[in-house]
Order: sequence, then structure tokens, then C-alpha cells
Amino acid sequence: MATKVTANARRSSLFLQIAIALQTLTIFLQAVSAGLLLTASYGETLHSVGARVMYGASMLYVLAAVLAWKPGGGSPRPVRHASGFLVLASVQVVLGVAHVPSVHLPLGVLMFGLSVLSLARR
Repeated sequence: MATKVTANARRSSLFLQIAIALQTLTIFLQAVSAGLLLTASYGETLHSVGARVMYGASMLYVLAAVLAWKPGGGSPRPVRHASGFLVLASVQVVLGVAHVPSVHLPLGVLMFGLSVLSLARR
């Protein structure tokens, strides 16, 4: 029985690591597409699609954190972190739609830094 719980906890932890890595990658790609937004005609479309993918990655991070916590008996801390990222992603989307780059851009940099930090902690 303990072996099954340990295997499930390891699997949940791996899923959590993958979700954080995916979120970090999508935030980085948003920075790249923001640069394209300024220089290429297709930049706006790419940034818009990337925003949806990044938001989905943030939701996946919450799911992975809950799965690592509840059934595996892990710490609830990743759930709080993932929920915080989802709130930041929501604010980021609202700021982007409202065209408030003076807050949107620094918040994106902050999110990338925090995501890299979360990834390094795993």
C-alpha cells in the first residue's frame, strides 16, 4: 500500500513540475510575441492566442497542484502558489484587453520571474 501511495505522489509531483515548466515556457513565449506585436503584422494574433494558452497553462498548474496535494497528502503550499498565478494571469489578461501596457508589461516580467522561481524550487 505504501508503495502505491509513493508512486502516486511521485507521479503527481512530476505532473506538477511539468505544469510549472509549461507555464514558464508560455509566459516566456508571451514576451517573445509581445516583441513581435511591435514589429510584425501577425504579432497581435500570436500574442492573443498565446494569452489563451498561457491562461490555460495557469489553470493546469492549479489542477496539478491540487492533485499533488489532496490525494498525495502533500503540502497545500503549491495550491496557494498556483492559485496566486491564476489570479495574476487573470489580472494580466484584463490589463492586456484594456491596453494598459504600463502595468501589463511589468506584471508579465514579474510573473515570469516568479514562475522561474517556482520551477527552480521543484
